[in-house]
Amino acid sequence: MSVTVKIHDNSTLTKKALMTSIDSFDSHGEMIGNGYRNVIKIVTISGERYNIKEFKVPNMVNKIVYRFFRKSKAERSFLYATRLLNAGILTPAPEAFVEYKSAFTFGSSYYISKQLKYDFTIRKLIDEPECDDYDTILRQFTQFTYRLHESGIHFLDHSPGNTLIIKNGDNYKFYLVDLNRMAFKTLSYDERLANFARLSPKDYMLDIISDEYAKLIGKPQEDVRERMYFFSQKFSSSFKKKEAFKRKYYFWRKKKR
Repeated sequence: MSVTVKIHDNSTLTKKALMTSIDSFDSHGEMIGNGYRNVIKIVTISGERYNIKEFKVPNMVNKIVYRFFRKSKAERSFLYATRLLNAGILTPAPEAFVEYKSAFTFGSSYYISKQLKYDFTIRKLIDEPECDDYDTILRQFTQFTYRLHESGIHFLDHSPGNTLIIKNGDNYKFYLVDLNRMAFKTLSYDERLANFARLSPKDYMLDIISDEYAKLIGKPQEDVRERMYFFSQKFSSSFKKKEAFKRKYYFWRKKKR
């Protein structure tokens, strides 16, 4: 297979050091998560800590699609990270991406970013509703999402684990991760409100989010809250059906690592 290696102009990585880490990826590094779909590891290269995400090898149809017709998840992650930073939206620094291809199919791919030391994710607000600064964090997060929307950024995987948060004095900084599914366009009113649907089914969270977003967008709070409830319930129902289907028909699948 041929190998494509693209290193960011601002990166200090060398191709040789990067490929040494990719070649030993299976046996080295600190695992994040369970590796069921994609494998994410923290790897030290030349004294610096990097986050390397190995994307699952696509099925036969997508092997052809990604080879000839569509950018890979690794390349999209790299390009979208650069685009976010140029728009003033924080994300861990993009360092590189690596792709393996044959003449007719697409194989493995990797996205490399700088490892970010963060304090928590949005999931903390779901698990710990009594945590300090709950209301402030959620309102600042809503303001952050509003800035995304105003910038024409539709983050399709806007879910609890995909926003890393760093406390900065009395304020909070928000960093997006898992970037390969995005659209860049003018968002409709419903698209904006539906973008919060993956975050939480908790009414008390949506009450705060809808109150803050209504102020920002200049719409009646009751209308914003009602639409957010609708989209959240719709997503939860769809998610439960998909999970039930997977348990019934894909029970034989095992974790990758």
